[in-house]
Amino acid sequence: MQTDSITRTLYVVGTPIGNLEDMTFRAVRILQTVDIIAAEDTRHTGKLLHHFQINTPQISYHEHNQQQRIPEILNELDKGKAIALVTDAGMPGISDPGYELVKACIEAKIPVVPIPGCSAVVTALSASGLPTDKFVFEGFLPAKSKDRQQRLEALQTESRTIIFYESPHRLRQTLQDLANVLGEVRQVVLARELTKLHEEFWRGTVEDAIALYNSREPQGEFTLVLAGTQLSMPILTEDALKSELQELIKQGLSRSQASRQLAQQTSLSRRQIYQLALAIPDLPLSELE
Repeated sequence: MQTDSITRTLYVVGTPIGNLEDMTFRAVRILQTVDIIAAEDTRHTGKLLHHFQINTPQISYHEHNQQQRIPEILNELDKGKAIALVTDAGMPGISDPGYELVKACIEAKIPVVPIPGCSAVVTALSASGLPTDKFVFEGFLPAKSKDRQQRLEALQTESRTIIFYESPHRLRQTLQDLANVLGEVRQVVLARELTKLHEEFWRGTVEDAIALYNSREPQGEFTLVLAGTQLSMPILTEDALKSELQELIKQGLSRSQASRQLAQQTSLSRRQIYQLALAIPDLPLSELE
């Protein structure tokens, strides 16, 4: 068992993502014995500290004051103080500015000790039912639609399970972008309210998820777990795709129907294939017979 030396050390402390019973004994002890707690939101963390009867003083550390705070925290550490870094929920440094403080401490040769706890990434993945042997965490996608689509295009050939965070007000647009770029038939798991009373895992295709949230208002922060592309799916050239589309259209399928069928057989989305289908001139009746 590791013995923690409470001096001149930054402790990266995991806190519950919802259910307070997920707090570890070690995390409580560290927060009780350090000199200062650097918290993303001191009011939010104050409720946690009150619940566990922890009276350690707090300072704020978040994306808007990190440049000012990092030198101040390093100075306190150099004086021999021990500081705990916490985020509002989960492990610090995962999609928050904790990384910058950890990096600064390492560069200053100040010990950094992790106190492991919950993470929405692994929590959602573990119960998703999608492959867990290999996965990639993308955090929050860009807010601008164009940038978001470009990022998704870079993931078209990603075969590992992909995990995203998303806010409720942007969920619908993100799901639509997933359909447009990665395909409507891709399997996705939407996890929300993890470890809380109303925890929910929804599983289905991206297309079904769009239909669901067109009729339901998204609520709570979401963790999206998306199946990777199947490596067995062929990656066809543009000319080959057009040739396949022409053959399907000759069989009597509409451009939309042909695009959907081909999307299910390749790693491309129906939207991308449909754009190619639109470029195909109308076939003469003799070719349709």
